[in-house]
Amino acid sequence: MKLKVLLLCAFLILLSCGEKKSTGELETQMNKIAEDYVKLVLKIGVYDADFVDAYFGPEEWKPENESAEADSTVVNDLNDEVDRLLNELEQLAQYKADELLTMRYRYLYKQLLAAKTRVMMLRGINLPFDQETTALYDVQVPSYTNEYFENIINELDKILPGKGAVDERLLNFKSAFIIPEDRIDNVFNAAIEECRKRTLQQIKLPENESFKVEYVKNKPWGAYNWYKGNSFSLIQVNTDLPIYIDRAIDLAAHEGYPGHHVYNALLENKLAKERGWIEFTVYALFSPQSLIAEGTANYGIDVAFPGNSRIEFEKEVLFPLTGLNPDNTELYYKVLELQNKLNYSSTEAARNYLDENWTKDETIAWLQRYGLRSKENAERNITFFDKYRAYIINYSYGLDLVRAYIERNGGTADNPVKRWRLFEDLLSKPYTPASLQ
Repeated sequence: MKLKVLLLCAFLILLSCGEKKSTGELETQMNKIAEDYVKLVLKIGVYDADFVDAYFGPEEWKPENESAEADSTVVNDLNDEVDRLLNELEQLAQYKADELLTMRYRYLYKQLLAAKTRVMMLRGINLPFDQETTALYDVQVPSYTNEYFENIINELDKILPGKGAVDERLLNFKSAFIIPEDRIDNVFNAAIEECRKRTLQQIKLPENESFKVEYVKNKPWGAYNWYKGNSFSLIQVNTDLPIYIDRAIDLAAHEGYPGHHVYNALLENKLAKERGWIEFTVYALFSPQSLIAEGTANYGIDVAFPGNSRIEFEKEVLFPLTGLNPDNTELYYKVLELQNKLNYSSTEAARNYLDENWTKDETIAWLQRYGLRSKENAERNITFFDKYRAYIINYSYGLDLVRAYIERNGGTADNPVKRWRLFEDLLSKPYTPASLQ
């Protein structure tokens, strides 16, 4: 796998300065590889039930079998197919490509490397956590010590009301901000409407874009965007655990505007339809694309609600809909700011749990102590790790990577127009995580 990454770097250099041949010829050959890539992802999805997150390409490309067990012959055939496509991509290094075609080349190569890794996992072979994040998501995530989390917990201890254990005081304080279950739909719809309004002021979306919201239970995630194509999303919200007032904007922006719904709609319309890049009709979940998707969806919350505008909107609109008392809103967000710094506790827990350094019970206890999770929440983390493995890194590290890239290029809080332009660019082109570093 490391050799393939080194080869990619070499071929990207050749691609940018190689022999000048017809751009049309290069696109024709890349289009054929892209078509085979889509068919390959769909084949892998037959044996890896969670691999294909969305598909809205030609109906006739869908495999006849929806799910099946992968024997050694199937795995070998899939692996050979990945290698063939990687080799064909490498042959295109003779061409001189413009910036966008080079981005497309890099994107396809990294997506294929991730597909090769998932095929290997079909054999029952799992990489160590840090190697898995590199192979699937094109990044290495920093590690955090217990002391890092303890320092944040000490800060929370100073500002939380009451006395006693920090985790209990945190839950008690936040309990005053739980949205009553019978008001969740109204609150969530108001949040989506505001997020959509703010996004449309900055980004032109397809006229036919729309979504549907459903409320579900017994899921390992808090919410999910199932993109169906033709600019339509099904957004599901999990109501297993309490939904706090801040989650209304979080989920509306992350799953909807300017998050996943906008990201998928822009890729579909700008790349799949306008350019005919068929690879953007399929979304392989365990791939570098997910880090871009999750990172932009999380950062989009701040893009849409800069400064104090979020608190102002919640006080003016959302709190009246919930019937909650907004008096401690400022303190609530100071608490949340510190609590969000504990999000990397999920990464540390996943790293040690998946690498079998900790048992399930040890991981739950560690999350309760250093992540300030309730036992129920910590157990749901384990369910997520079991199903999605290292995918958890895409939320926190994806956010940090996207934020750093945009701010490094001038999209700072005091330049919101440029921030929106850089953000839209990330949603509209085939970026890879490594290209943001």
